[in-house]
Amino acid sequence: MKTIRLGSMLILSVSLCTVGSSPAQEPANAEGERLFRTRCGSCHGAKDGDNRLGPHLSGLLGRQAGTVQGVRYSKALSSSGFVWDEERLHAYLSNPRQAVPGTTMTVNIRDEAQRSAIIAYLQNLPAAGQAGEEAGNSPDSSLTTE
Repeated sequence: MKTIRLGSMLILSVSLCTVGSSPAQEPANAEGERLFRTRCGSCHGAKDGDNRLGPHLSGLLGRQAGTVQGVRYSKALSSSGFVWDEERLHAYLSNPRQAVPGTTMTVNIRDEAQRSAIIAYLQNLPAAGQAGEEAGNSPDSSLTTE
């Protein structure tokens, strides 16, 4: 009887720890997704290959600017040579034409909390070409049964 009670308490403790950490992250990510859809989504997709007026933003952080195939970039952005990181993205979203003179992006997000939420959302997107791999659908993944 003590074993059952101890096991139940252990399961409950682990469950509470898991539940306790998740809600704080989910609303922040939900807010970032909402802001992305309302502020960025008309021109940018969140999935690899979902290019619109601008490139998809899956795997943006760590990617060289102006390199998504099939997208028409401004000369300023395509020749910039920089790699997107959090600091550069904050500056760009705050004032694109100041951060990259000659860019064609016009939307700016002055509110730092909104920029941070959008960037956090982008960081949680799968890198380009990895969406299927994370779900176990990469060409190299296979299920074997014996």
